[in-house]
Amino acid sequence: MTTKFIFGIRKFKIEDYDSLIRLWKSAGLPYKPNGRDSKEKIESELKKGAAIFLLAETDKEIIGSVFGTHDGRKGWINRVAVHPQYRKNDVAKKLVSEVEKKLDELGIDIIACLIEDWNERSMNVFEKLGYIKHNDVIYFSKRKNADT
Repeated sequence: MTTKFIFGIRKFKIEDYDSLIRLWKSAGLPYKPNGRDSKEKIESELKKGAAIFLLAETDKEIIGSVFGTHDGRKGWINRVAVHPQYRKNDVAKKLVSEVEKKLDELGIDIIACLIEDWNERSMNVFEKLGYIKHNDVIYFSKRKNADT
């Protein structure tokens, strides 16, 4: 059974970093502190101007996050996390919707997300939000180190 509560959505500030990491850990989101998830990397992404990093919060705590980026043509949604205590209350839905709105305002017509094959919870969320799974896409990456 879910409990109704009031939450708001706001922009992430670098001062939120420690709370964000606690959220990611509680939500079971993989965390790479020596690479892409370091405070310095996140701060750098924010300064580039192509990132939309939003938080959901109650009056007491950060309960959700989403990280949107774009290359001017395609938008990407990453790092959607909701604290387990607040799941099934449309937190993820509202976070994704807000990123979609901001990407739309920038003229981005294609929005995509990459979800690892073990993460069925996220796949279910995105399918409910109208995203289409493409089994014909093979993902390649080239990384400087395992934490990027």
